[in-house]
Amino acid sequence: MRKRYKKKLIKIIVAGVVALGGYLGVEFHQQTYSAISIEDVPEYSGQPYVIINDNEPYFDKDDLTTQAFEKYSSLDSLGRCGVAYANIGEETMPTEKRGNIGMIKPSGWQIKKYDFIDGKYLYNRCHLIGYQLSGENANEKNLITGTRYMNTEGMLPFENQVADYVQETGNHVLYRVTPVFEGNHLVADGVLMEAMSVEDQGLDIEFNVFVYNVQPGVKIDYATGNSQLE
Repeated sequence: MRKRYKKKLIKIIVAGVVALGGYLGVEFHQQTYSAISIEDVPEYSGQPYVIINDNEPYFDKDDLTTQAFEKYSSLDSLGRCGVAYANIGEETMPTEKRGNIGMIKPSGWQIKKYDFIDGKYLYNRCHLIGYQLSGENANEKNLITGTRYMNTEGMLPFENQVADYVQETGNHVLYRVTPVFEGNHLVADGVLMEAMSVEDQGLDIEFNVFVYNVQPGVKIDYATGNSQLE
């Protein structure tokens, strides 16, 4: 029996809905859509993500296509990643194990360990579009400095749902991840994750969430990537 991924998603989201007062227009590959600034997002309050725009992504119906693709923004003048946009399908998924990505140093990258963090390292090289979805390995346009908490507690559950859906149905999911930086900060405050299943126009997969780039118990200087115990 086919799973109902959208209903499952709604059940696991416990943060409140955000009513956005203003949007930041972003131009990407000749397409303008509404993104957010950090001022539009409530402060982190113990949950790894929060719902944006009633959980509806900022896609237009005209964006929906069954043609798989991946597009990554060029790094900006500070070496920061921009929007990563894809139409995920079996065609984009990897056919081999992920390789080494240790040579990539995203903006704000620091090596810092805390004993209470799973794996001890504060930061991971976080794929904007996960390897299991894109097959992108050491692509500097797709890797940001993200906390272990953001990577595993915030982003991974959404990536897994998309991957499971595509593998089970063979359908496509329009997918976009936007890192949100404040001013000239080198470390993103978080990422906006949007997704919609294409063939059923969001019946099974539809979400729009902001995932916080935080680590409980650690205070992060987003301007530099430096950190200390809270």
